[in-house]
Parts: sequence; C-alpha cells; structure tokens
Amino acid sequence: MTNAMLSDTVTPEDDWIFSRTGIKERHIAADEQAPSDLGAAAARKAMEMAGVAAGDVDLVIVATGTGDMQFPATACIIQELLQLKNAAAFDISAGCTGFVYALSVGRQFIASGVYQTVLIIGTEVISRVVDWDDPETCILFGDGAGAVVLQPTAPGYGLLAAKLGADGSGGKHLLMPAGGTRLPNTPQTLAEKLNKLHMNGMEVFRFAVKTLPKVSLQALAEARLGLEDVSLIIPHQANRHIIETAARRMDLPIEKFLLNLERYGNMSAASVPVALCEAVESGRVKHGDVVVLTAFGAGLTWGSVVLRWQDPAQ
Repeated sequence: MTNAMLSDTVTPEDDWIFSRTGIKERHIAADEQAPSDLGAAAARKAMEMAGVAAGDVDLVIVATGTGDMQFPATACIIQELLQLKNAAAFDISAGCTGFVYALSVGRQFIASGVYQTVLIIGTEVISRVVDWDDPETCILFGDGAGAVVLQPTAPGYGLLAAKLGADGSGGKHLLMPAGGTRLPNTPQTLAEKLNKLHMNGMEVFRFAVKTLPKVSLQALAEARLGLEDVSLIIPHQANRHIIETAARRMDLPIEKFLLNLERYGNMSAASVPVALCEAVESGRVKHGDVVVLTAFGAGLTWGSVVLRWQDPAQ
C-alpha cells in the first residue's frame, strides 16, 4: 500500500508522509493470512538457507504482538504448519523489541547445550490493530515476517552479547487498551476504538532516540568491541528521523545503518529479521562481519544483540 493509496482515505499527502517518516509504502496481509502464515513462510526460507530439516528443529520462538489468537501460541500453530514434531514452542511479547528478546532467549538455550537448533521468528499482521482513521499511526505500520535459525557456531562467531531492558512506567505511551482480560472487548470499547493501537508519538520518539544509541553501546561493551569494529547496525525500522538522530548521537554516518522502512514501514517484531535477511542477501553482511541488531518498542522495552556473522558455507 503506497502513500498515494493512503492519501485517498486519510488526510496526509504522499510527500507529507515521506518527509515525516521516511516511508513510501507498506505491505498489507491478505484477508485470509494470519501471522502464523507469514511466519511459516519466513521460517521455511530460513530453514532452507540454513540447510535444516523439520526434524532438526528443537525449539520455535515466535516474537509477535498480533498473534493469531490469545491461545494457543502462534509458535505452536507454526510448529504444526511446518510439522516440526520434535520442537517445543512458545511466543514472546515485547512489542517491536520482540525479535531481539527472542534472539537473546534462544542464545541461552544454545549456550547451555539444552538445544542445538532454535528457530526464531518475528511475525506481525499489525494492519488489523491500527486505526485506519488515525493519520498519526496508520501511516507508519505494515505487515511482514522474518526468521533465523540459531545453531552452535565456531568460537568467536554467532551471538556475542545481548543487552535487554524495560520500563513498565512507559507502557501507557504505546498500547492496545482493550481486548485482554482487564478490559474485554464490548460494544463500548469497540465504538471507542480501544481495541486498536494507541501511541503517544512524541514520547516514543524521545524514548527511542535516547535508548537506541545507549543500548547498542552497552551491548558492544559487553562483547568487548567498539563502534570501530562494527560493519553494520540494523535498527528497528520505526521512523527515519529516529535512526538519523541516533546516528548523529553515535557520531556515525547514516550509511553505517541499514534502512529499508521506505519499502515496508514499521513491521514491529518483523522489522529487524526482515532487514537482516535483506542485508545478507544483498551482500551487506558477509562472513566475519560484526553486526548490531537493536530495537525498542511497547512495554516500553529495548534491546540490542551483537553478532559476528558466520556464513553457513564456512
């Protein structure tokens, strides 16, 4: 869905949307598609790239805030879709930071020796929970999914460090008030659109530009690396101005950051894995490169992981 298509239903024009967000278009799931469908497709591609068979997968972790239903977990639905009969499965809800949280959790299962192959998926159909009459939010989001396979690596490769954080006092700035057990959906909540995403954009912006540089540097310090060692930073794709501001605060050129939100918008927990996949496929991430994945989202939550990329062929 392009900005021009959106302009037919909401006030902002194409140029206005792009100048304030850096977004030109976003993808919207078909009516019959759920997060499990998008996530399963991404998982199949990741498993194929990694040379992993269904029977090899020990654990499925799905990061999503827009799961198919309250329960069972979307991870369990994907486990069935892909016939991952040997795998445990659960979801993580950490908003747009969900994929980074899931990577950190999956890393622990690998490091402890409990599991050898962990499938991590970020998938969202966030178009179903945005208010399409609200130009402050509906212009930002798109649907999508991305996935990776975690396995033991050679020493010095793979996930080197992770730093996670949360501040529940900021939860009021980005939330979907109704639809849970505290405030179940009723005719009144539906009429008031409390079952839709609500966001205080300015507060989220302030939080993001402060947090993104800080948590990235903290994760690098834990890995005993500096910005000079980093080949690429892949941030959550929320808004171009957030990423540009973070780059200035880190005294880095914007070229050091991967940006693809122009074509996808904010895909919440799917943003980082989709961007990572594009970076690998385009050659921006090569064997031995140090990459920082960093995100922030509802909760409020934030997180960053540092990895040294190991090409599966190496």
